[in-house]
Amino acid sequence: MKTTIPRETLAFFKKLSNNNNRDWFNAHKPEFKAIEAKVKSAYNHLGELMNAHDKIEKIKIFRIYRDVRFSKNKLPYKTHFGGSFARHKPELRGGYYLHIQPNNESFIATGFWNPNKEDLFRIRKEFEMDDSEIRAILNNKTFKSTWGGFVGDELKTAPRDFDKQHPAIDLIKRKQFIFTKKYSDKEVLSEDFLNKVNTSYKIIRPYFDYMSDVLTTNLNGESLL
Repeated sequence: MKTTIPRETLAFFKKLSNNNNRDWFNAHKPEFKAIEAKVKSAYNHLGELMNAHDKIEKIKIFRIYRDVRFSKNKLPYKTHFGGSFARHKPELRGGYYLHIQPNNESFIATGFWNPNKEDLFRIRKEFEMDDSEIRAILNNKTFKSTWGGFVGDELKTAPRDFDKQHPAIDLIKRKQFIFTKKYSDKEVLSEDFLNKVNTSYKIIRPYFDYMSDVLTTNLNGESLL
């Protein structure tokens, strides 16, 4: 029997969107917990598939409860499942994310969400010295057709101490180095969804290998580990 995202997942979140309050959720909590257990099983199965081509250190399924303390949106519950897959640190960098949400809002994401100051500077210096290797990865036909191009935040101009006329300034001014891929509800509920996600994650590997090498060496290529 194949492990899949249970069909009732999307239906439950649609109902929760129309009843996002504690009374309704508490009345339907047994239904949610049953769905959550199946979804956790699906995430764990995906992690097993990924371990055939990567080293996944930790799988984390995020809680449904929203932190509303500093948000104008006071709705108490998320209307999606989100989970991350952490690679074995410190030698393997980057991470994976799987987001399950109805109305064709599901997606997967990979990359580097918010590199710390040191890592961000190291990445930018690498692009400044030689952007040929990263561009070859980004322009690979299979890679590009699967993931497209970078998404995420970037500066409006060159970072401090970088030349705004540099040929790689489009890469250097980035603050995040993320790729995303969207899925329809029909795709999410299909029997081969987790296998397709795993294949997409596998295709990101040359990028992760490159970035891991950059972030574990200094500008002379000497190991920092």
